[in-house]
Amino acid sequence: MKLKYSLLALAAPLLMNAQQLMTPEILWTLKKVGVQAVSPDQSSLIYKVGQVDLKTEKTKNENYFLNVLNNQSSKIDFGKKALIQWDKNGIYAQEGDKIFLSKDNGKTWSEFYTIGEVDNIVISPDGKKIAFSKQVLVEKLMGKDKYSDTPKTTAQVYTDLNHRHWDYFNEGKYNHVFVVNTTDKAESAKDLLDGKTWDSPQRPFGGAEDFIWSPDSSQLLYVTKPKSGKEYATSTNTDIFAYDLASGTTKNLTESNKGYDVNPKFSPDGKSLAWQSMARDGYEADKNDIKIMDWKSGKTTNLTAGWDESVSGDVFWSGDSKAIYFTAAFRGTKQLFSLDPKSAKVQQITKGDFDVNEIFTDNKSSVLVGRTDINHATELFSVNLKNGEMKQVTEVNKDTYAKLTQGKSELKMVKTSDGKEMGVWFHYPPNFDPNKKYPTLVYCQGGPQSALTQYFSTRWNFSLMAANGYIIVAPNRRGMPGWGTKWNEDISKDWGGQPMRDYLAATDFAKTLPYVDGERVAAVGASYGGYSVFMLAGIHENRFKTFIAHDGLFDMKSWYLTTEELWFANWDLGSPWEKPLPKAYTEFNPSNFVEKWNKPIMIVQGGIDFRVPYEQGQEAFQAAKLRGLKSKLVYFPNENHWVLHPQNGLVWQREFFDWLKETL
Repeated sequence: MKLKYSLLALAAPLLMNAQQLMTPEILWTLKKVGVQAVSPDQSSLIYKVGQVDLKTEKTKNENYFLNVLNNQSSKIDFGKKALIQWDKNGIYAQEGDKIFLSKDNGKTWSEFYTIGEVDNIVISPDGKKIAFSKQVLVEKLMGKDKYSDTPKTTAQVYTDLNHRHWDYFNEGKYNHVFVVNTTDKAESAKDLLDGKTWDSPQRPFGGAEDFIWSPDSSQLLYVTKPKSGKEYATSTNTDIFAYDLASGTTKNLTESNKGYDVNPKFSPDGKSLAWQSMARDGYEADKNDIKIMDWKSGKTTNLTAGWDESVSGDVFWSGDSKAIYFTAAFRGTKQLFSLDPKSAKVQQITKGDFDVNEIFTDNKSSVLVGRTDINHATELFSVNLKNGEMKQVTEVNKDTYAKLTQGKSELKMVKTSDGKEMGVWFHYPPNFDPNKKYPTLVYCQGGPQSALTQYFSTRWNFSLMAANGYIIVAPNRRGMPGWGTKWNEDISKDWGGQPMRDYLAATDFAKTLPYVDGERVAAVGASYGGYSVFMLAGIHENRFKTFIAHDGLFDMKSWYLTTEELWFANWDLGSPWEKPLPKAYTEFNPSNFVEKWNKPIMIVQGGIDFRVPYEQGQEAFQAAKLRGLKSKLVYFPNENHWVLHPQNGLVWQREFFDWLKETL
């Protein structure tokens, strides 16, 4: 008996340890995996593992060499060098103003080129040319640039739109692509967009993927939107341009297409160019197709025209150029698909409650991918191409996960008000007991046409919400990709209509379940999800007990006249001076229903959010206070449409759960 109790006593701390729940602190300090470079034969790669220090908000990174053939990893130290690329010539890396080259997998390095202060370096396949980007002053929009005798002025002078975008004001500087021979100095590099008020890479999120070399190193392809000012703010028409180094001429390869053309990638055999394309100008959530061009003849084919879904993720050529792999939202998850360039046949490879996000290597029988689910951050997995079976390759957070008790997810099909079937994710707390009743959060996804899948985020993290004792109900309402193109499109100009009825249908269904406490239900969300919260607050008829809205659209007229990407507003809403006045400004405008607000509401707002400017949150908070409602404003002066700073993230999450404890 003594021995038995002694063993139990020893085991008790371990059992207690295993019952640890996800916290904001654990979430923000999880290690993050990112692939840095892949060997030309795709047998090896280098990945980094980063971890945030919450005190300094800095990330410590470690590099690892992975043998893809046997999945063996070993730590490798590059010092202060940042990897650029890995090709047949070796591994290129940057340190300071110099590029270095290693021909022995990073063991030794030789100086390759003095590049100076630039961004997004891409070296040609023959190793004789370098492409890079840097900001160039093209317009004098700052008072100090316009008038040399006023160096202390803070004036900014604008005569056109696109004067601010995402989280920055236009200071007259644009991202331009440059090319230079390695035999010449960097100062002599040619600016391919000289004098143009265009950006390549595209702002705010474009990087080195926006320009690529042709296989023979004779041309540089780059992505840009050849528009500025009002035209830029109202159009999504990006194009792929090809600059020929010998002739100095530039050709627009996608001029005939009026929507997005992005992410160009040559096949390994150099015969074909693939890219992602949308057909309609101004519609940023249009069906995303894969197009292919015969590089010799110029003939272009839309390979996914007949496929009733949208390519929402990565696109990757197989090593033998006979297949294209891609990821796409599908039925509430993100899966891996293959595409035959000759027959245009699409096949689903993976199935399961997870997201496949990135594709890194192809080794004929398998591909290496990045995978998440709501309980796990990105890890590398090997996928068997014949049967879709997945084998985990990295486990950088294994020790942390071993201590955590995690909840489970379930996709339920729910009947909508118009008789359709809607997929709704139910995420359950750890140690879920169906005989108990739980407070419930109805999660409203942003976008509005972004996929609601098994993603893992440091902000809206379902695992963290569930760990705090909540059931999360996450409806794939109208507007979500992965349920057919019509379902995805049905939200346009109907923001406050059927999508709201979808949310209410999911809420009403949830309340029929014995483990949902129907008296303790909250609506939460950001961006369009924040709009949804504001809208639901005025039409919910006491379905919800409390609300949380982050960077939500409150008054549609003032939002239209202060947001920056007007193509989005024009397509989804229409303008506030159209006749007849669009419903977006009448029955779908949250500010028109404030008189019906009757429950507590917390509002979160970023100070440099130019997508949904600060005034939207301020207006909503002021309205709630004047209505006499319990309300709270959490304001982050240095955050844009997202919360990116770790300590801000901790405060965001602490305030989030404190509010729910107070009001739910």
